[in-house]
Amino acid sequence: ALADPEKTVVVQTAPAVRAAIGEEFGMPAGSLVTKKMVAGLRRLGFDKVFDTDFTADLTIMEEGNELLQRLKTGGTLPMITSCSPGWIKFIEHFYPELLPHLSSCKSPQQMFGALAKSYYAEKIGVKPENMYVVSIMPCTAKKLEAGREEMSVNEGIPDVDAVLTTREAAQMMREMGVEFQNLPDEEFDA
Repeated sequence: ALADPEKTVVVQTAPAVRAAIGEEFGMPAGSLVTKKMVAGLRRLGFDKVFDTDFTADLTIMEEGNELLQRLKTGGTLPMITSCSPGWIKFIEHFYPELLPHLSSCKSPQQMFGALAKSYYAEKIGVKPENMYVVSIMPCTAKKLEAGREEMSVNEGIPDVDAVLTTREAAQMMREMGVEFQNLPDEEFDA
């Protein structure tokens, strides 16, 4: 996708990634390297580099709205929410009787993908099918989540096209010859 001139390739990063990716390049554990990470991702060829924090805030707002609706209409309580697809899968398999309690909101990763392929794609004049969304997440269960059938904007176009772990993103940078420690500081795209 990065080499395809027809694709606009955007990447989102979870907050934990910025605190862990430096270790992959020999930096002390917990080194905050957010701005170097952004620069590294741009060197890989991503058109835009976004922070998942934005859609984490949207998720909280949507969950709050859903809770208020449930309170007003006598919906199922308590409402349970989690951004962990592993936890959601656990409930589906071992406690299916609790499914009515789960929030219907997508996780921040999936909300980002949906917004990128709808609102953002329209704003920048790109067809949703030409918008390629990559997530860098600390959890391999996010790969499962992105592949779920219900995680698509429309007509089977997935919200998120690819999910990389922190280590996989660091490996890509190494393979491309990115000298992480020597990168300049760069800001996320708005």
